[in-house]
Order: sequence, then structure tokens, then C-alpha cells
Amino acid sequence: MEQYDVTAPQTFSIATWKKLWPFLLPVRRRFLLAMLLIFLAAAVDVILPLFTKFAVDWFVVPQTTDGLGLFALAYFATLTVQGTLTIFFFRHCMVVEMEMGRQMKIACFVHLQKLSLSFFNKTPVGYILARVMSDTDRISGIVAWSIVSFFWDFLFMIGIILSMMILNWRLALVVLLVVPILAAISFLFKNKLLQVNREIRSTNAKIVGMYNEGITGAKTTKTLVIEDQITDEFKGVTRTFYAANMRSTRLMAIFGPMMVLIGSLSTALVLYYGGFLVLENLIPLGTLSVFLSYTLVILEPVQQMARRFSDFIAAQVNIERVTALLAEEITIQDTPEVEAQYGTIFTPKRTNWEPIRGDITFQNIWFRYPDGDEYVLEDFNLDIKAGTKVAIVGRTGAGKSTLVNLACRFLEPTRGKVLIDGKDYKERSLLWLQSRLGYVLQNPHLFSGTVMENIRYGKLDATDEEVIAAAKLVSADRVVEKLENGYETEVGEGGDRLSTGEKQLISFARAVLANPPIFVLDEATSSIDTETEGLIQEAISHILTGRTSFIIAHRLSTIRHAGLILVVDKGRIVEQGTHEELMAGRGKYHKLYTTMMLREETNLGAFLPEEEE
Repeated sequence: MEQYDVTAPQTFSIATWKKLWPFLLPVRRRFLLAMLLIFLAAAVDVILPLFTKFAVDWFVVPQTTDGLGLFALAYFATLTVQGTLTIFFFRHCMVVEMEMGRQMKIACFVHLQKLSLSFFNKTPVGYILARVMSDTDRISGIVAWSIVSFFWDFLFMIGIILSMMILNWRLALVVLLVVPILAAISFLFKNKLLQVNREIRSTNAKIVGMYNEGITGAKTTKTLVIEDQITDEFKGVTRTFYAANMRSTRLMAIFGPMMVLIGSLSTALVLYYGGFLVLENLIPLGTLSVFLSYTLVILEPVQQMARRFSDFIAAQVNIERVTALLAEEITIQDTPEVEAQYGTIFTPKRTNWEPIRGDITFQNIWFRYPDGDEYVLEDFNLDIKAGTKVAIVGRTGAGKSTLVNLACRFLEPTRGKVLIDGKDYKERSLLWLQSRLGYVLQNPHLFSGTVMENIRYGKLDATDEEVIAAAKLVSADRVVEKLENGYETEVGEGGDRLSTGEKQLISFARAVLANPPIFVLDEATSSIDTETEGLIQEAISHILTGRTSFIIAHRLSTIRHAGLILVVDKGRIVEQGTHEELMAGRGKYHKLYTTMMLREETNLGAFLPEEEE
């Protein structure tokens, strides 16, 4: 499981809950007001049963209605106060829940923007979404409602006990004999139910995951003919889910009637002993009636406190997950000195930014991945002059993207320096460099919105005419012409309403609109048909003129005119030079090029194996 996945704690931890203080701080006044309101509400709830005592002693026993109007008015006023307190209590708690959840979501989102690509490469999207959405919602709900309600349960129980002790301490002791037994049974059963429910949630997550795999991987399942095996695995998980649910049902079947039995026994004891006291004229009948009311309601806060305490322990997992995500180390970030001069990614000081020519120098570079043991680059040096077209070739998985990621500062060298225009790029801001990049990926991503909006992400202040001109330059206008609403067509989530090739053309237009001094094309034409690729190649030849560019391509015929070709194998650069120089050397590039040309010319690429070692 991911590095910040957390094992469910078994005990309550104050240290865990203290981590929520930064998110509670903006709404601390509302939270305190909610606590004050719940204190007043608990006092009113304790007072209300006393009206029964007064009604019996003042009106029922003496059989009179004198003062009944005043009594009714007081009772109505008390109910009005109770309702008003409840309204304001709900209002404050809702604000606390919404604002606290919002603060946590913003903090998570901002932190995710700062994390390096390596984090997203190793962490599933679904896991991140669960932390940002489900966990933050659960935490804010627990703080806003359960903590305050726990406070009410406690105050209400204490208020009832004090009232009973004041009215008649002997009869109060009879009731209080049952409370410890009730509390012990409640906590015992709630802890057992908590453990079972954890298993139920965990197993349910597995079932959902297996459904997801079964649906998305249906074609693979059928081609491998493994329906029986997958069905058996699914049946095993559902058996576990069924068994856990049955254990939960059995516990509830015992717990519920037991609480009813204890409550009935408590009521019977009050009636027996209280009735004796009434007959002996030791207490008025109204006192017995209020004791009966208190006996019935005192069971509820004890049970609720046990349930909420179990919820607090369970919620600690959610807190640890969210705070662990927020504590995830930002491996690539600017120093305070750089931020002071150039600003941050959210508050850039663009007036201090120097222009970029595009000279890139790799100076004594040693690099290994954070989770790797071996260096993939050792004492590597390379000087790329501004305007040079650099092509990077190699077999699938050879590590072609490593060098580009270092140049773009998506990765940083373990040792050595990367110089941009003669200066270590760590001495300038990340945004200074990465906002000057035009990056077109093999699998392009579009944002929800229109075609026009997606292209304009390349230059947010671009006019419609500039957007359309950029689209025409890379033939994306041909795609737009076929769409129902032209440039105002919604592309859907991730651009899923368009084909991969159509998304690729729009991402090309977006990169062109940015007019960057450094271009990166990562298998950028692999999803485009041959005819459209020819048009784009012609456009690219003009676009890349005078710009430093990195081209990663399988089709070697498209990069033969590059100023520098780097051959990568197993994460290392094994050959470099121009096309003519590498062909004359008759090394790996020669083998790759001749094999690929044979595939393209015979159109048998699918049947020709890749070069073996």
C-alpha cells in the first residue's frame, strides 16, 4: 500500500487530533459558539422534564387549574428557547463543517500542485481522490457534529444526575446503579462493532475494485478465458463480506434487546422504590414522574457517547491519511532565496524574470531515481546550443524521457548541474522555466471545457483570432470544422468526447499558442494518421526553427535532420551525433534505423520484432 496508508488505531490519540487545529482555526469562533449553544441546549433539555413534576404537583394532585395559563406560557417559552438554540446550533455546525472541509481540500489541492511528477507516478489517482474528498468530508463532519454532540451527551448526562441528586439522592442512586453497567456494555459492543465495520468497509472496497476491474478488463478476461478464476476470487471476497455482515447483525441483535432490557429494569427499580417513597409521603408524586422521565432519557446519552467515542477512534485513520498526504515531501522546490526574487508558482514576480535563449548544459550529471539503487547517468556532460533540435531514440522502456525530464526540471540531478543560458536552473524559479516550455505528450490531456478554452490554456490572454491561428498552423482547424459547435464544443472530462488523434492536434495548437523558447515533443505524432502527420511535420519544421527542442520518436525517419541525436539504452546514453555520423558508426542507431525503415517501407511493423540485445 502507499507510503502514507495508515493502520487503524485502537486507542484515542490527542496528538492525532491536534493536527486538525490549522483547519479549525478559521472557524474557531463558530465552533466555540456551537459549544456554548449546546451547553445552553443541554440545560434546557434537563429543565424540560421538571415541567412534568410541577404539572403533577401543582395541578394533577390538588386537582386545580389555578395558574395553568402562566405554567403553559413558561412551558411554551422554554420550548421556544430550545428551538431557537437548535436553529443557531445547526447553523454554526454547518458552517464549521463546510468551511473546515473547504480548508482541508484547498490545502490538499495546493500541496498536490507543488509535488513532483514522481509522486503521481507512484500513487494511484483513486487513492489521492479518496484522501481529498472522502476523508476530508468525514473529518469535517466528525468535528462539526460528533464532537459537539459528544459534549451535549456529556453535559446532558451530568445535568440529569445533578437534578436527580437534588430532587432525591436515594432514588438517584438507584438509577445510577444501572449507568456504569450500561456504559460498560455500550463501550464493549461499540468496540466490537467498530472492528467488524472496519472489515466490512475494507471488504466492500475490494468488491468495488473487483467490479471495476471486471468491467474495464472484460475484453482481457474473455481473451485469456479466465472467467472461472475471477468468479471464484469474487465469490471468496463476497463470502468474507457476508460473514462480516452477519457478525455485525448478530452483535446488533444482542446489543439492542440488551439495552431495552437494562432500560426496563432501571424503570422497574425506579417505580418500585419510588412508589414506596410516594406511599410513605417521602417524595411527592411529581418527583417520581420526573425520575421516570430521566430514567428513560439517561440511557440515550450513555449509548451515544460510546458510539461517538468509537467514531473518534475510527476517524483518526482519516486524519492520519490527510495529514500524511499534506506532509508528503516536495522533492523539487525553489529555495526561499529564489522565491524571494522570482516569486512562487502562485504569486510569481514576472518582472524579475530573465528571458530564455535556450542554451542547455548538462554539467557532470549523476542521476538515479529516488527509489533506485543504480545511477542511470554517470558524470554525463552535454552542451546544447539555443535553437538545436535534439532527437532522443531508443527501444521502448529504454529511458528516453529521463534526459528531457531533467532538462525541464521535472527531475533534478542527484549530483551535478543543469545550466539554462549558463546559469544553474536551481537559482531560478520552477515556474520561470516550466512556463517557457511547450510540451506535447504521447497521450494528451484536455481539461473539461470547450476546444477554445483548451487551446487558450497555452496563453490565457490570447484573443480568439490568435487561438484560431494556432489551430490552423497545426491543422487542428480540420478537427474543429467537423465538431457540432466548432471551437465552442465541449470536449468532456479529459477530452473523452474526442479521439486520441483529435486531442493530440488540439494539444499541439495549445503548445504553439504558448510560443515557448523550448519545445518537447514526446511521441507527439504517434496517435495521428500518416496524412495529418505529414502536415504537422511541415508545420513543426517552421515552429521549431530557432527554438531549442527535444523530440522523442519511434519513427526515426522524422528525426534524421535533427542537429543532435542521442541513443538511449537501459537509461544510459550510448551514442550521440548527427544522423550521418551515427549511420557511419554502424552501432545501435544504425540497427534501430534500418529495422524501423524496413517496418515503415513494408508496413509490417506489427510483425517485425524489436531489436534484441
